[in-house]
Amino acid sequence: MIKFLDLQKVTAKYADEIHEAVNRVVDSGWYLQGRENERFEADYSRYIGTKHTVGCANGLDALVWIFRAYVEMGVMKPGDEVIVPANTYIASILAITENGLKPVLVEPRLDTYQIDDSLVEAAVTPRTRAVLIVHLYGQCAYTDRIGEICRKHGLKLVEDNAQAHGCLFKGRKTGSLGDAAGHSFYPGKNLGAFGDAGAVTTDDDRLAAVVRAVANYGSTKKYVFKYCGRNSRLDEIQAAVLDVKLRHLDEDVALRKEVARYYIEHIVNPAVVTPKVEDWDAHVFHIFTVRCAERDRLQRYLTENGVQTIIHYPIPPHKQECYKEWNSLSFPVTERIHDEELSLPMSPVMTREEVEKVVEIINKF
Repeated sequence: MIKFLDLQKVTAKYADEIHEAVNRVVDSGWYLQGRENERFEADYSRYIGTKHTVGCANGLDALVWIFRAYVEMGVMKPGDEVIVPANTYIASILAITENGLKPVLVEPRLDTYQIDDSLVEAAVTPRTRAVLIVHLYGQCAYTDRIGEICRKHGLKLVEDNAQAHGCLFKGRKTGSLGDAAGHSFYPGKNLGAFGDAGAVTTDDDRLAAVVRAVANYGSTKKYVFKYCGRNSRLDEIQAAVLDVKLRHLDEDVALRKEVARYYIEHIVNPAVVTPKVEDWDAHVFHIFTVRCAERDRLQRYLTENGVQTIIHYPIPPHKQECYKEWNSLSFPVTERIHDEELSLPMSPVMTREEVEKVVEIINKF
């Protein structure tokens, strides 16, 4: 079986460095809010190009704390609206509703799967306070038009950078393009920890301070609690592992792009639609997604022929039971993507033989 993602092989590439880093933490006797966090936060800020990185427990929390901080700062209040793509993972939506804010769903483009910037301004109302863009599948969702809309209407621009570590827009890293960004370091991400982990990046000094406080019980100093916070901290082992893998991130992204180029150039089956890449710097291929009108049959066929695939995602947010008040809404482009999307094996440890085999099997479908 050609695995969708072989995490054991990914880890093995840097095993010696990772073992050294983990052992350093174990031997230190300091397991939370220590030097490993300080080192990773500083290194990640340099990499992304922001003043601040604030580590936290996971990617969902990173987004939750951004909006929570804006509420605490008086920038937003419950009932305010946040424009967000209809085609996204549920975490993007949960972070908004968790804070009593109202998501306003906007359709994506069918060719890029990213929010359609020609539809964003029409969704702005007097209650709109932010636009949350999602760099879905590893492709940059930011456009100059979105930036102009946010400036024109005085809106915060928040990035969900959970799937796009290392992605660029005109030389700048995603995660530094807006007012704040949430990052997930779930093990399967391009930059993955050994468990759940996340971070917020921003140039806003006050936002960074509030995020750090609310993620630490609401504490601004020991036993002094300014906010009703929660415990959502990045532990020292995860920070140490991430700092090792960060050093190799660009190399791993380059290897992912080699796989993607081969797929795009050699998958010629007209029943299978490969990604449209407008700028190779602006895609890091966290996921290599194809579309097929007979998606479920294609997936069964690939499984039968030894190729593991995953659907990202079978049910769009507005059709989920947890948001049943939206179930009658219609977003045809989003629904088509969710009905047709299939993710092929993609990782920096795939062999050329494996990639060629996947292509050969797909072209015979």
